[in-house]
Amino acid sequence: MRVLAIGDIHIPAEHPGYMDFCWNVYEYWQCDTVVFIGDVVDWHAISFHARELDSPNPVDEYRVARDKIAEWQDWFPKAKVCIGNHDERVERLAASAGVPPQFIRSFSDTWQTPGWEWGRDHYIDGVRYFHGTGMSGQSPALRAAMASMTSTVCGHVHSQAGVRWTAGPDRMVFGLDTGCGLDLNHLAARYGRNLIRRPVLGCGVVLDGTHAYHERMVL
Repeated sequence: MRVLAIGDIHIPAEHPGYMDFCWNVYEYWQCDTVVFIGDVVDWHAISFHARELDSPNPVDEYRVARDKIAEWQDWFPKAKVCIGNHDERVERLAASAGVPPQFIRSFSDTWQTPGWEWGRDHYIDGVRYFHGTGMSGQSPALRAAMASMTSTVCGHVHSQAGVRWTAGPDRMVFGLDTGCGLDLNHLAARYGRNLIRRPVLGCGVVLDGTHAYHERMVL
């Protein structure tokens, strides 16, 4: 497989040029498989953290996000999607209110993505793709790869991007941090305006499970 690994998008807080960038990378590398690494949506309106006072309500955010996801689906009608911590905010909020998961619609139904396969993680050519929830610090993908000695691709930590390798007695594995597609000028990203470490915009490419590359979006 020739896999395009798209970073955290955080719709509707995605950078306006990120979709075109990902499509150009897909075409350049002649990819045949697409993985969204998670946090496809932001869900700022139902955040567990403080919300911006001028942010849209949950219904309006859903409508905008649904329409934007439809655009991504036009470009990438078939894809695997890793469920990120922002994606599952609805489920977490429902659980905190005692609502059983049987009463919650699936991600595919909610976002009208029949061609997208949503899951916690996906394995392609022996490489694990997962969002990275719970990971932090430097080189999270490499540390996840070292823990299982399985080549790993993840997102979640926006300031981390690139490929690093490690070797054991009988194999070499890589960790690929995708970076993200977050627009720091969006109101949902205001929390990061005073941070020294900023997001690295980009995505990843994995060829046949053995060669990994990071493509940085130059602004």
